[in-house]
Order: sequence, then C-alpha cells, then structure tokens
Amino acid sequence: MPEPNGQPVVSVRNLVKSFDGHVVLDGINLDVYAGETMIIMGGSGSGKSTLLRHMIGSLRPDSGEVFLFGQDICCLGEREMNEIRKKFGILFQAGALFNSMTIAENVALPLREHTELDLKIIEIQVKMKLELVGLREHADKLPSEISGGMKKRAGLARALALDPTILFYDEPSAGLDPVTSAEIDRLIDDLSKKLGVTSIVVTHEMDSAFSIGDRMAMLDKNVLSKIAPKAWYDRLRNLESSDGLSERDAVIRQFLRGDAEGPITKRRAATQYAEDLLGIPETPVETTPSVEPTRR
Repeated sequence: MPEPNGQPVVSVRNLVKSFDGHVVLDGINLDVYAGETMIIMGGSGSGKSTLLRHMIGSLRPDSGEVFLFGQDICCLGEREMNEIRKKFGILFQAGALFNSMTIAENVALPLREHTELDLKIIEIQVKMKLELVGLREHADKLPSEISGGMKKRAGLARALALDPTILFYDEPSAGLDPVTSAEIDRLIDDLSKKLGVTSIVVTHEMDSAFSIGDRMAMLDKNVLSKIAPKAWYDRLRNLESSDGLSERDAVIRQFLRGDAEGPITKRRAATQYAEDLLGIPETPVETTPSVEPTRR
C-alpha cells in the first residue's frame, strides 16, 4: 500500500519532550492525511498520550514542530490556538462530561461558547449529533444516569458539535466490556466514512486497532519504531514465529499478539529486580502464550 497523497492535515517533525530530565518523546516524525484513521499504539508509559497532547496544543515540545492544517501550532498564542481548536474534536478517556449538565447540555456547550447560533438551531444541531451516536432518546439524562459506553458516545457527540475536520481519540475502548468496545469501534468507523473526518486514535487495544485503523504507528522506547499500513502489522501479527525478525519487528510482533514471552519481557527481566532487592539471581518464570485475538 503506497503512502497517502496530498498534504498532511497533521504533521509532527523532530518532536522532543522530556519531564524532569526523563526523555518521553525523542525525535518523533509523523504525518496524518485527510480521511484516514491513524492508530498510535504502544505499551503503558510509552508516550502515546503525551504525543496526542502535543498534537492538540495542550503541551509545547522542548524542540521540534507540530503542524495542524499547515500551521505550526507550537508558536501560536492562546487566541490563535483556540481558533485552531474549533477545527478538531477530542474524545477523552472517561468522556470528560460535566456532571451537572444533561447529555444535551454537554453537547450544546461548544455551540453556545463558540458560535452565535440561535438557541433553536443549537437544539436541532444537538439532536442531530446525538442521533449520530445513538443517544437522542437519552438527551435529558445526567452523566450519572448512563453507562460507561454511553458516556463515551456522549463525549463523541460533543466532539462532533462544531463539525470538526479531525477527531482525536484517547483510549476510546478503555474500561469497556468487549461488546461495548466493538460498538464504539463500529461508531468510529461509521463516522469516518459518513463524515469524511480524519481520525487519530491512541490505543493499546489491538482488537480495536485492527478493526478501525488504516495505518498504524508503534511507539517504543521513546521513538516511533514503525509507521505502516494495517496490512503490514497484520502479517507480522500472524507470523507463527519471530525467527529471523529484527529486534524491532520481534518487539512489535510480541506487542501485537500479547505474548507472555519475547523481547519485551526479556527487556524487563534484564532489570534484575530480585537480585537488586534480595541479593539473589533472577529465576526464570514459566509463562504461557496469550489467547487468540477475538476480532480480526
């Protein structure tokens, strides 16, 4: 599969970020093109959410550039950045709804704050967005009165309020049961096709990633180790053995498959925790393979 054509709508160049001297992102380069769904994945603490926060302008890099719609957002003031933010929406991990507002009021908030639309028009817009995510009949409920999956859908309706060009998703399947997770994945895919939005999804849920992604980027040891079409990752995931693979590809394969044995676990075992703690050598622990992925 060739690289997408045209100018990227999101472009990250040589991004470096550290906290208290600890490097979290080290020379990140990534392009995301109009209409595609880009998956950003990696283990816990790999820097996925930190990269996302740079792309939405809530963090400034130590060095490097982040372009949205061809504009470097790293040097923008708050007023200019707010204008850029009107062009994208964000679905946060827990939905981030205001508990004192109804679902409809949460969705209406961006329209009230950032447009001069008549209240009747806003009401119609809210109903349309809630219908897209299957929540129109729950418009008058409070967040405390709906399930976790419904909160995610309500958060997505709010992210769609201003008809964004880009949607950012931070762990959209986190904390959900498999069926609800599959429903959220289908909704993300449907919205991408119906509305033509560009989607950037941060996740470590492989079933979700392979269900909705067009291209995938793997974060490991502070760098993007591989950016490739989903088909490349799928072939690697289905290899019976890691024999003959480079260390990078073997790491990616173990992550994709969720195997208990491989270079990632060897890397962790190399910390020699027991020897440091008790003064005794590490003893290998017998492990078993992971279960097969539930969705393809």
